[in-house]
Amino acid sequence: MTKPKETALYPPIKAYLEGQDYTVKGEVGAADIVARRADEPPLIVELKLGFSLSLFHQGVARLAVSDHVYLAVPNKPGKPFQRALKDNVKLARRLGLGVITVRLRDGHVEVHADPGPYAPRKSKRKAAQLLRAFDRLQGDPNAGGATRHGIITGYRQDALRCARFLAVHGPSKGAKVKEWAEVPDATRIMAADHYGWFCRVSRGIYDLTAAGRQGLADYGDV
Repeated sequence: MTKPKETALYPPIKAYLEGQDYTVKGEVGAADIVARRADEPPLIVELKLGFSLSLFHQGVARLAVSDHVYLAVPNKPGKPFQRALKDNVKLARRLGLGVITVRLRDGHVEVHADPGPYAPRKSKRKAAQLLRAFDRLQGDPNAGGATRHGIITGYRQDALRCARFLAVHGPSKGAKVKEWAEVPDATRIMAADHYGWFCRVSRGIYDLTAAGRQGLADYGDV
């Protein structure tokens, strides 16, 4: 199959814009497409065969000429492209750029975002999650990046505290580990056993596995 060229995007976009009463010309100055309608500011479209940093650089550069700048790429089948499209539309909106896709097999043009100032919406839920993760993390184990074990999370630190308690005191009730090791989620962590460190020896009582003892040795520096 012959690889398409950027020029294949031009006729469908030209026809789409002309349908909205624009006069359209290609390769005007540094811009791939320039469209004009009455006394409105020019509309600019930059073409590429896929999203890239270069495409975003071109789009941002065109904002020095007009506030109406679109990035255009071929629309491709499959979930990977749709995920990439979603992420790149978010990025384009943050930069004040619009996004257009063209289905090359039939020339269908779809506008996914229009240019304009972007006002990010804050997520109270995500902010709360971030603060909880910060408060849960003891000390600063990831200073300067990942440790030799990878990123140390608050969850792993809690699991290590549970494991250390069991290594010293032997099989214990989850409530006791919670109180003495000061791990509020001790029972849930030992029951879930994401790292293979814990085993339930009887109702509500947990002990350390061989993997758990090895984990304590491996993470002794955390």
